[in-house]
Amino acid sequence: MFEQLVRPVLFRLGGGDAETAHRWTTRRLAGLSRRPAALAALRSRYAVSAPRTVFGVDFPNPVGLAAGMDKDGHALPAWPALGFGFVEVGTVTAHAQPGNPRPRLFRLPTSTAVINRMGFNNAGAEALAGRLAALPRPLGVPLGISLGKSKITPIDEAVADYRASYRALRDHGDYFAVNVSSPNTPGLRALQDRDHLDALLAELVGEKPILVKIAPDLTESAIAEVLSVCLDRGAAGIIATNTTLSRDGLAAVDAVRGAETGGLSGRPLTVRAREVVAFVHRETTGKLPVIGVGGILDADDAARMFDAGASLVQLYTGFIYRGPALVRSVARAART
Repeated sequence: MFEQLVRPVLFRLGGGDAETAHRWTTRRLAGLSRRPAALAALRSRYAVSAPRTVFGVDFPNPVGLAAGMDKDGHALPAWPALGFGFVEVGTVTAHAQPGNPRPRLFRLPTSTAVINRMGFNNAGAEALAGRLAALPRPLGVPLGISLGKSKITPIDEAVADYRASYRALRDHGDYFAVNVSSPNTPGLRALQDRDHLDALLAELVGEKPILVKIAPDLTESAIAEVLSVCLDRGAAGIIATNTTLSRDGLAAVDAVRGAETGGLSGRPLTVRAREVVAFVHRETTGKLPVIGVGGILDADDAARMFDAGASLVQLYTGFIYRGPALVRSVARAART
């Protein structure tokens, strides 16, 4: 029903503008979050129990909502009702910022892909902390919080910037993701370098699980260096991967739209994301749990991601194209 009826309507909103559809959907889910009876009805349809414990956190099922879908946490109670076993909000920054100019979000349906250059648009860490503190009841699933660097903050002051966000939010997250891999904030990916990452993790690793989100465009030697720092500093895990700057795998009909700048997600990333997950698992001999994300469009994609070594998976583009039925099918497959 989603693919035949709901998705065509969403894809026409705002003259086909993807961000208009995204905002419309988030507002509707925020409204739904205030209706307990509606949430209960959704849970009865979509909730799947496939529990597992990863980096000391109990997950009712291993299928999570990736960062970027609900940056400021406006619709938090709705996501577990749609079947997600955990939710990651953000990416949030210490300073509120509008992000990059619109248009900045593009669908490529033939390739089952999305390009975004959002630029960490969010209301800031303090605003998110206030919203989380005001939630009327526990979320019911683990909450991850993705932290990024404010655009106005120089790279040499990045540690203080991340620290400010973490201190504002540490009482609200079950784990924290250090996003040093988005292609849409100038200079951010330099924080994946050994010295920058070591200083950042030295400041953040402590009472809550800290995960590092890496880019799919890194070489294996660069990934190995990241993993070495993570192991030395006691990071809890890796999120693999963020969006890619590559345009390999796009359908010919999407060549013009594919020339838009920004990070690419969806089907073209399926194989590369799985390769990175397998490398991380192999390189660390399973010592660093991995959340696999990138190009998961059906239960088979998720099964291959788990086989590659992922302990958990996250959905973003797959949810845009397949809807909540994808969440349910992946969670069901994880039980077998």
